[in-house]
Formats: sequence, C-alpha cells, structure tokens
Amino acid sequence: MSTAYHAQFEQEKKAVPSAADMKFGIVVSEWNSNITNALLEGAVETLKKYGAQDENIQVKYVPGSFELTFAANLLIEADIVDAVIVLGCVVRGDTPHFDYVCMGVTQGIAQLNANYDIPVIYGLITTNNMQQAEERAGGRLGNKGSECAVTAIKMVDFVWSL
Repeated sequence: MSTAYHAQFEQEKKAVPSAADMKFGIVVSEWNSNITNALLEGAVETLKKYGAQDENIQVKYVPGSFELTFAANLLIEADIVDAVIVLGCVVRGDTPHFDYVCMGVTQGIAQLNANYDIPVIYGLITTNNMQQAEERAGGRLGNKGSECAVTAIKMVDFVWSL
C-alpha cells in the first residue's frame, strides 16, 4: 500500500482479532539482516501483542530473499502453521538482479496463495536505497513486519470464518 494512504487506512481498518490460538511461521532472509531483523522484531512483537504464544511462532532463516518462497512452501506442506509471513529486503543496485529477485519472490508468493488454504503474507521490502528500507523497518514509515503480522492474524481469522 502506498505510504501516502496509510493514515486513511489506519482510520478505516477493523479491530484485530485475538491470535491466541493461531500458529505462525515467519521466514526471514539473512541478506540485509539489519533490515530483516528489525522487520522480524516488529512482526513478533505484534503477534504477541494480539495474543500469540511464543510456542506458536516459528522463525526460520534462509540465506536470501529468493529462498523465501521455498521455505514458505515447506512450512505450508508440513501443516504446522495457520499462516506464513515472509520477510526480506532487496535494495536496487546497478544490475537487473533486483528485478529478477523481486519478480520471482512476488510470483512465488502469489502462487502459494493461489494453491493453498494457508495465507502467505508478503513482507518483502523493495527499495531504491538502504535509507528507504530503514524507514520501513522501524523508521519514520513504521515497521512493515508489524503490518504483516496484523495482516496474518486477519487472514487466519478470515480463513477460520469460512
């Protein structure tokens, strides 16, 4: 969501349900760990804020963002979580590598969401520079990891309501 519309979203959003009985998998990229660890901290704090128990939050690490889809798929197939949150950070460089990684992860996560009944929450920060990433990982634009946690809770609640 565009940051420009974030304030409007804050006013329109519905209450976050209890996460007390929900199980979450969080897959975190080790690449750009200064950013991904901050996203992880935001996600875990938010899950706990809404009642998730420590034993119901599994954190798994992968080397880079491209591996997020593979790990999310394994968590889904293990049938041990109600939602998966993927957290990564890709900063644009001088080569097309940025485009390939971002496109691959985006398509992979979309495919998992289309194929399974367990929501996979997209927490891949894609920025032009490290300052933009820092602003989204606990800086002036908030913590996207925290936003992903709220989304995960709401999506599990949605699935359970069907």
